Amino acid sequence: MSLSKVIFWDTDYNSIDFENKARYVIERVVMYGTLSDWRIIQARYGMDRIRDELLQSRELDPRSLSFLSCIFEIPKEQFRCWKYIQSNPGHWIY
Repeated sequence: MSLSKVIFWDTDYNSIDFENKARYVIERVVMYGTLSDWRIIQARYGMDRIRDELLQSRELDPRSLSFLSCIFEIPKEQFRCWKYIQSNPGHWIY
């Protein structure tokens, strides 16, 4: 695949197994990728697999979660990352 290499700044791009590590790749594209990266993963994995992988993700940021909730028409509460965030509250900001 020809995704933006900057998305995977902490990984050797050439050693990524795009089939076995699909959730990792999809998460990175959703959070840090461009529109062309999004189109590439849509063509590679299909919307059903993207939805299924991201419903099980624990790593999504709030902006990505809102985006996915809108495009898949799924409430945020059904995403695993939403449940994980709610069960692990951060420090209190004064």
